[in-house]
Amino acid sequence: MNLTIHQTFLPHTDPNASLAFYRDTLGFEVRGSVEYAGMHWITVGPPAQPNLSIVLHPPAIDPGLTEAERRTIAEMMAKGTYASINLATDDLDATFERLQASDAEVVQEPTEQAYGVRDCAFRDPAGNMIRIQERH
Repeated sequence: MNLTIHQTFLPHTDPNASLAFYRDTLGFEVRGSVEYAGMHWITVGPPAQPNLSIVLHPPAIDPGLTEAERRTIAEMMAKGTYASINLATDDLDATFERLQASDAEVVQEPTEQAYGVRDCAFRDPAGNMIRIQERH
């Protein structure tokens, strides 16, 4: 068996703001954009990894969710505790400086973690936690 990670999903609350963040701030390329019934899915990914994508999607669209579950998801997104992704870079300090100069919300400056990585953290426009580790 040879499995690879192909796509992961992060919710958005404003497709235009998320598109600007992932495309213009992080430098990801847009690989797809689908609008349907007033909703918008955007597929983005790093240019150097054409087979790995993030699908930005409207939150809580699963028809099996209850209204209470939808409210909980919205509350968690507003607090930045619902979804996250870890990215990696060869130059954490330069990446941090570039993102800090944008409108990205800084959560943590570059830090040596007790668990053996050096990383920083931002929130995207929907509140998703974006942790960036320095690649060794």
